[in-house]
Amino acid sequence: MTDPIYNDPDFVQFYDIENQDGRADFDYCVGRARDGGSVLDLGCGTGQLAAEMAQGRNVTGVDPASAMLDIARRRTGGDKVDWVVADARTVRLGRRFDLVLLTGHVFQVFLTDEDQRAVLRTIAEHLGPGGRFVFDTRNPAVEAWLEWTPRRSERMVEHPSLGTVRAWYDADWDAASAVVTYSTFYEIPGGRPILGAESKIAFPKREDLAGMLDDAGLLVEQWLGDWQGEPYADTSPEIIPIGRLR
Repeated sequence: MTDPIYNDPDFVQFYDIENQDGRADFDYCVGRARDGGSVLDLGCGTGQLAAEMAQGRNVTGVDPASAMLDIARRRTGGDKVDWVVADARTVRLGRRFDLVLLTGHVFQVFLTDEDQRAVLRTIAEHLGPGGRFVFDTRNPAVEAWLEWTPRRSERMVEHPSLGTVRAWYDADWDAASAVVTYSTFYEIPGGRPILGAESKIAFPKREDLAGMLDDAGLLVEQWLGDWQGEPYADTSPEIIPIGRLR
């Protein structure tokens, strides 16, 4: 996973700024973690959620991007988390957990059926007896990528040292692969070159996820359509399976 927006410090410095609004997934997952003593956060990024859950719990955060984990280690509460540089497709920690998470649409960075199945096997390998898993992926029926045009996505980002930065996306949907290729741009004041990076994310359908979860030995107890707890419907913005080992 060599995506610059996760691995290049020039882009990583914007990650927390761009993701500070909307804590519904945090609140939901922290609530889930109250009943368990151990949590595995796969694709933990800069560690915001892992560090918040670490008070009174054994939390492990896994991410392949060293630049993200550099930030995670320095944040408040970061010293209480076991940070591991590893890929969610292949990591094997030799431990089982009460709760396994993949939030922030991490599941979508895995583009192929093979990779998605590998991540689900990782979840199954790390769930303890009575443990639960939770992850999210955007519902392709809602076509969120239609909002990722330069005009619709343009925004001003307040950076603590760079000042006001103009940012925008551009995206292209490939129906055959169910993959969106999108570019992220930052125009920094002072005549600096525009930062630009291309990324890809997959939009698996609910029915395909259901089959892969079953094949991985995972039983879905609930399908949510958002982090407020609404049941999944065809028009839901999110697909959020919650379950356990079968």
